[in-house]
Amino acid sequence: MERRRFLVKTGGVLAAAGAAAATIDAPNVIAQPKFQWKMVTTWPPGLATLHGAALRFAKFCDDMSGGRLKIQVFAAGELVPAFGSFDAVVGGNVEVAHSAAYYWAGKTPACQWFSAVPYGLSAQGMNAWFYEGGGLDLWEEVYKPFGLIPRPCGSTGTQMAGWFKRKINSMADFKGLKMRIPGLGGKVVAKAGGTIVLLPGGEIYPALERGVVDAAEWVGPEDDMKLGLHNAARYNYYPGWHEPGTALEAFLNKKAVDALPADLRAIVDHACQADNIAVLADYNVKNAKGLIELQTKFKGKVEVLPLPGDVLKALKPLAEDTLEEEAARDPLAKKVHEAFKKFRGLYNAWDKVSEDPYQRYVAS
Repeated sequence: MERRRFLVKTGGVLAAAGAAAATIDAPNVIAQPKFQWKMVTTWPPGLATLHGAALRFAKFCDDMSGGRLKIQVFAAGELVPAFGSFDAVVGGNVEVAHSAAYYWAGKTPACQWFSAVPYGLSAQGMNAWFYEGGGLDLWEEVYKPFGLIPRPCGSTGTQMAGWFKRKINSMADFKGLKMRIPGLGGKVVAKAGGTIVLLPGGEIYPALERGVVDAAEWVGPEDDMKLGLHNAARYNYYPGWHEPGTALEAFLNKKAVDALPADLRAIVDHACQADNIAVLADYNVKNAKGLIELQTKFKGKVEVLPLPGDVLKALKPLAEDTLEEEAARDPLAKKVHEAFKKFRGLYNAWDKVSEDPYQRYVAS
């Protein structure tokens, strides 16, 4: 009987405590504001890895916030043109975009270093620079005048060098070559005698197929085949000297971010970091499968070839000259370039006795 009375009393106390807690917590839960954002991308909707990166970011934010931050994603052209993304976020018409920083070189030359640097850093090296080497602080400084907050949000890893209608046997083959290639790499090809045409992803295939360009690069087997580039050119060269570890970005309207409570701001940051890891893993698997498909299913129609060693050696000093020239255009670009060079020297000192010899002598 005593035990029964104790349990009844205890149960009553616990029930009362639970009711009190619910009463205390309920107003806090109800009062938590909800946010509905729009996100635009520079990617065609059919690219499951690139456009999928934006969709994954939106899902991460939704899941981690318990539905308090929902983001509607629009592919290139659905809400704004691919290259209208920057202005759309700056103007506050949308809150966030997913892209690659080198597309905004016309806004600020310094942005190019945060996407891809010819003969620069791998995906591992870029992440090390961003998160531990001061790169993200510099990136924030570059975007601050536009009212934007940048975050690494994916990586393609090392890309292919591109699709070519005719073989590249020597540097002479770059003379008069019309190529779709963005960023600093494009400026190197121009220095080698080529003509650069900047096109969004959805316009590359028709331009290559119709001969508007003689060559084009995008990413690698997975996305290139989705765009149909293997049906428009025969020769697919590697390695991607121009984009050895291309970083993707999410850039956010600062006023929109500042309007979020602290926990949602943290969720946005962590969603970018999680997406950064997921996209690279996704590409590494899908590109491996795509490469096998190119070499088997399309054997005889497509040739996957290494660039001649003499070409890779000749392009490197042109790349160094290009970087110095681009850095000289703008004090902030020079600051970023010098910081990148310094970090690359530090990172390469370790890479030369770790990753590089492993890949060169062991994995191969």
